[in-house]
Parts: sequence; C-alpha cells; structure tokens
Amino acid sequence: MALTAVHVPDIGDFKEVEVIEVLVKAGDSIQAEDSLITVESDKASMEIPAPMAGVIREMKVRQGDRVSTGSLLLLLEPAADNDAPSAPPPALPNPEAAAPPAGLSPSATPAAGPSLPPTPSGNNAPPAADTGTGIEHTAFKRAYATPSIRKFARELGVDLSKVSGSGRKQRITRGDVQDFVKDTLRFGNTAAGAPCGGPGIPPMPEVDFSQWGSIETTPLSRINQLTGELLYRNWLNIPHVTQFDEADITDLEAFRQTLNAEQGQSGGPRITPLVFIMKAVTTCLKTYPRFNSALSPDGRNRIHRHYFHIGIAVDTPDGLVVPVIRDVERKSLLQLSEELQQVSARAREKKLKPADMQGGCFSISSLGGIGGTGFTPIVNAPEVAILGVARAAMQPVWNGSSFEPRLLLPLALSYDHRVIDGADGARFTTLLSQLLGDIRRLLV
Repeated sequence: MALTAVHVPDIGDFKEVEVIEVLVKAGDSIQAEDSLITVESDKASMEIPAPMAGVIREMKVRQGDRVSTGSLLLLLEPAADNDAPSAPPPALPNPEAAAPPAGLSPSATPAAGPSLPPTPSGNNAPPAADTGTGIEHTAFKRAYATPSIRKFARELGVDLSKVSGSGRKQRITRGDVQDFVKDTLRFGNTAAGAPCGGPGIPPMPEVDFSQWGSIETTPLSRINQLTGELLYRNWLNIPHVTQFDEADITDLEAFRQTLNAEQGQSGGPRITPLVFIMKAVTTCLKTYPRFNSALSPDGRNRIHRHYFHIGIAVDTPDGLVVPVIRDVERKSLLQLSEELQQVSARAREKKLKPADMQGGCFSISSLGGIGGTGFTPIVNAPEVAILGVARAAMQPVWNGSSFEPRLLLPLALSYDHRVIDGADGARFTTLLSQLLGDIRRLLV
C-alpha cells in the first residue's frame, strides 16, 4: 500500500514553531485525531492530531526541530478501513524561492547564524575554544546540551551557561542557541527579558549570590521568557502614561448577584464583573476610536479598527497569556461569561491555539480576584491601551448630606502617549466609570 505523507496543518501566522514533544514513533498504530507531536509557539502549546488512522512507517521530525504550516511530519500507511482518501497535502514552500528567516533553520539543515560581536573582557566574553589543552569554561562544560549543540554554540561564540534550555528536562536545543543570538543582537549582551542591557543601557552586573548563603537556580519557562521579551520591548518603545480612576459598582454588583442566583438555579454560567467591564470598554472604544487604533511602524499613521476584540490576561501555572474574545459588542453577558470560562480553562491546560491570541484591539488585566489597590499595566503592542482592574473595596462616599458605604472599583488605564493625549485618557476613564456606575447606560 502506498504511503501517505502527513504534514503540519494550518497553525495560523506562526512560523518555525518548536517541536517540544514527539508523542509517537515508527511502527506505532494510530487512530484519526490521535496526537502526534506537541509544538510551542508564542505563549501557547498545541498538539498536532493525526488526519487518519494507520501505521507510522517513518518519522520526519524529532524533538527540538522547528516546523511551520505544511512541514512534513511522517509517512503513514493508511488503515484499510479509512472511508476515503485524504485530501492532498498542502504544498511545501520552494526552498529556492524563499529562504528561512535569519538565524533560524530546520534542525535537519544546519546553517551558520550571525556572529556575536567580540567582547574584549568581562563576564559576557564567549567561552574559550578548546585548544587541545583540555581546558574549557566550567559553566559551559556543565551546560545540559549535546556535543553537536556545544559545537554549534562555539561557532557562534555563545556561552551555554547563559542559555535557558527549553527541551526535555531543560536540555538546550539548537533553537535555544539561535534565540539567544537573536536576543543578544536585539537587546545587547543580555538574555531575553532582562531588565537592563538594551541599546545604550548599561547591563546589570552579575552577582554571585552564593557568597551570602545557599541558592538555587531555576530556569524560566518558555512563556515567561517570551512574555518578558515582549514586555521589555513594549516598555522601551512606548511612552507610557497611566490614568487612575474609580467606578462605583454598588448597583452593578447587586444586579450581578441577582443574575448569578438565577443562573445557579438554571445551571447557567457564573457571571463575573469582568464581562460588564468588557461591554463597557467596548462602548468606550466606540466613543473614543483612537483607543481602538494601532500606530503604523513608521509612526506616521493611525490604523483604525472597525471591530472590537478584547484580550483578557489569564494567569496560568506557566505564566501570563492573553487570549482574545472576539466581537464583544455582539455578545450577551451570558455568552461572554461562558466563552470566558472556556478560554480560561484552555489557557490553564495549555490548549490555546495561536489564533486564540491574535487580533486583539484592547487588553484588560484584572487582579481583583487576587488583591491589591492598583497597578500600572504595560501596553500590549500593537494595541495602544490596556486597562488594569484591582480589587473593589467598600468605602464611605459623601452623598451631599451624609456618608454612605459604596463599593468602589480601582481602574488604571495605561496608554501610548504618541497616539492618545492625557485629556482623552481622562475622558475614557470618566465614561467607563459612568457606564459601570449605571449599567443602564450600556443600552443607550
């Protein structure tokens, strides 16, 4: 029987995602929808399923490889009971027509990456090559990497002791070395997400903390590294301003409790304050469209969006992810509540797809369930604004004749000052507070 080539299906705009786990091997019998490999993109992991049943005759990828839509995964002998032949596999890109991105290449095709600028001295100097004396940098020697990866690192002048491994048991892969080189060229002599060390910024000094007591070094998760890099980039490139305000949600909270009592009887989804905030933010974006825009790369134009997709920051064991809830203006509170519960569960189970975190217009980071009185969120570019929500607290409010207890919700709106003026920032939070204070306004 002829063998069928199985390729990576459409995984969105992401290219060169890393294979972090191979779940099958040659000789295995599989069923349709069985998981074949696990890949990790920006902030999310996903499993690639089998398109049909059969027996695997040859694997074409291994852990640490990087794949894109259309990459060949394996050769499969289809089962005899498959109802119909599979659709023809997507055409692979012509390697002569499109070269891989700089610094990246499939692991089966080694390519020389960019060389790091030589450092005359100091802790950032690359490890000395083995000159036949058997002497090698101690930390470099202890790094968890294969001989081929060590050789690759030496060719690029990379100190493996400074590279975080993303492979099984934190093994350093070829992709980790390439990412380190790219991050070094982008940010200077620091790893991704480092707090200092960008262009023109002196790097943080290295400190031997063991001289004061026992220590333990734990590598950051891949999500933590990627998030740190993005936040660092956004903080350096965007002139942030944060506008603070409070919303009186006493009546909103009473209405929400009534809805939840009804939903508890009918078995419906639990409604959180966040869905009210999402609806109110959408109204504010319609009223002040600059907050629903993006800045062109050359900084000369605003790109106005005519859709309303809201990113919601979700805390997971591996770090922060921001899935996007689409078309918020078209959905009811119950629909938003159900979708928010589903997407939060997928985020914590690492089942989000790249498309689930793309296309956001505006982000909301809510820490009300944890605590705190306020914080300054960092804009999630290419968006131009983000709303931070802290824990609501009962406070005395003067009503003109006496103080009465009211539930006040702290709000913090950070925005890109190149696009949004301070006056518009104040208008946005004022309208948002009014909408949350009297939810009947959402109907106007």
